Order: sequence, then structure tokens, then C-alpha cells
Amino acid sequence: MFTWNKSKKEHRHINTGEKPFKCEICDKSFTRYGHLQLHLNIHTGEKPFKCEVCDESFSRNGSLKQHMSIHTGEKPYKCEVCEYSFARKWHLKRHLMIHTGEKPFKCEVCDESFSQIGNLKQHIWIHTGEKPFKCEVCDASFAQNRTLKEHMSIHTGEKPFKCELCDKSFAQNRNLKEHMRIHSGEKQFKCEVCNASFGQIKLLKRHIRIHTGEKPFHCQVCDESFAQNKYLKRHMNIHTGQKPFKCEICDKSFSRNETLKQHVMIHTGEKPFKCEVCDESFVQNISLKQHKSKHTGENPFKCDVCGKSFSQNGTLKVHMRTHTGEKPFKCEMCDKSFAHIISLKQHMSTHTQE
Repeated sequence: MFTWNKSKKEHRHINTGEKPFKCEICDKSFTRYGHLQLHLNIHTGEKPFKCEVCDESFSRNGSLKQHMSIHTGEKPYKCEVCEYSFARKWHLKRHLMIHTGEKPFKCEVCDESFSQIGNLKQHIWIHTGEKPFKCEVCDASFAQNRTLKEHMSIHTGEKPFKCELCDKSFAQNRNLKEHMRIHSGEKQFKCEVCNASFGQIKLLKRHIRIHTGEKPFHCQVCDESFAQNKYLKRHMNIHTGQKPFKCEICDKSFSRNETLKQHVMIHTGEKPFKCEVCDESFVQNISLKQHKSKHTGENPFKCDVCGKSFSQNGTLKVHMRTHTGEKPFKCEMCDKSFAHIISLKQHMSTHTQE
């Protein structure tokens, strides 16, 4: 029952589909005059509907009602699939695409599809190179807001993503997911060259350098290159003279932790590398490999000058002095030099006899 003739006419427009009330600014049309008036607030910037809780204003009463659910905590729109609830109807519609698998927003550049228009817009920045989300601390920029949020944890030191198995924490969720593969034993990243598998993509990339020979970490002092950054850092101790790894027994220091571990075996008497042929044991694996050549008769280290071969690289280096004339062992008493340490020791006896 309609009281006013105006309401009857407007209601008739709903049935006929007629939209006689037209916006003169953007040509959008409406079935009711009241809807046109609300629409005009968009152009004028007028926001007559004010929230009494936080003073935020809106151009439409419906928008105010939706906003109020933030303060009341009311979420009337419930998903029938997973019972997740939402404050706004369009949030529910967007959520339902997770269950339906619908991705109506398609990238025209690479054909990747998304369930939300916002995700498509952020994806487009990958192609355009646009990075609108800027860190106020270090000026780094990002294409996605969530990437910026993850980046901020570097400055705050916050690590909100915690492993429930070992209590290790991470700044980014993707790092936690990668870490979880350590516990699950999952190795989904496979090398196409040798079929070796890895739990983390960074480990696969590092492994690939074995096949490609790539050494992206360059020493700026001597131009030597390394496949991994940790090897470069270790190498830099040679130039700086830094020896951070100290033996607690004799106070001798080393530039590499591995060298310290091997040194400690001198004190403990440990020789973990055992020959399977004669049961002789060694502190270092390289010493075992060189020793094995005695049993095999293999002499892999060949002199490029005279063709003579040796079972150990150290023996080849000593041999090369016969060709180069190098005499690195110098007597401090008479400045005489020798090619071999044993020759120096024998020479020193001539001074002690005096």
C-alpha cells in the first residue's frame, strides 16, 4: 500500500526496469530520486552519515551500517561451507571463491588469474615494475603491502611465525614453511641434472652452481670468486689476518672453524678417517685420500714440466722447486736458503756444532 503517488511511480520503475533519474555529472541512472541524491554525494564529497563512536563519516547510510559492525563485532554474513563469518556481504562473496575455485580477475599480460581484484592490481605491478609500498626506515620499495609488512620485521626484530616443533621463530611465514620441511623430511625441489632433492629452493639454487660452475661471490681484494657467501667470508680472513677460532687448550688461533676442529684432534688424539685396507687412521680426510694412493698405486698429481707423477699434491709442490729453483726455507743465522725443510734442519746442525 503506497501513501504517496511519487512512491507508486518509483516502485513501478523497479518492475519496468526504467531509470529516469540521471546523474548530470557521470550519466549514471537510477530508479529512485533518493538513490540519485545519495549518489551525488560521491561527486560533492559530502558525507552526511557520521559514526557516533569514532566520528568517521560516509556518503551512504548503508556504508555507515556496515562500518558499525567494526565496533559491535557483529558478523552477520556466514559461510555455509566453513562457517567463517564476515561483517560485510561482499567480503563473504569474495571468500566463497576460495571454495568454488573461481578466479574471475585475469591478468592480460601473463594470463594468471585471481579471486580478488586487489590481488590482480598488485600482481600487475610485477609487470610494470611499480613498487608503491615504501619502507619509511630504509626506503626499500615493494609491489605488495604484505611484502612490506614482512620486510618491516627486519627493522623491528619481530619474528611472529614460530615453529611448534622446535620453537624456532621467523620473520616471514614463507621462511617458516621452508623450515617445516626439515621436520617433515619433504624435499620438493629437485635438481634436473643429477636428481638431488632439497627442502628449500635456496639450497637447490646453491647446489645448481656445482653444475654451472657459477661463483657469484667475488673477493674485492684478490678477485677470487666463490659459489657461496660463507666461503667468501671465510676467505676474507686471509686478507684481514683475523683468526676468530681459538683453541681452548693451547690458545692457537685459526681463520676457519674447520681448521680449529682438525687442530683439536691433535690434543684429543682422535683420528676419525680410517683406511679400510691397512687400518691406519688420519686426522683429515684429505690425508686418508692421499694415503689410499699407496694401495692403489695411483699417482694423480703430475708435473707439467717433466711428466713425473706423485700420489700427493704436497709432494708435487716440493718437486716443482727442482724446476723453479725456489728455496723457501731460509737460515736465520747465515741467510742460506734451501728447497726442503729437512735440508735446513741438517744445515742448522753446522751452526750448533760451532
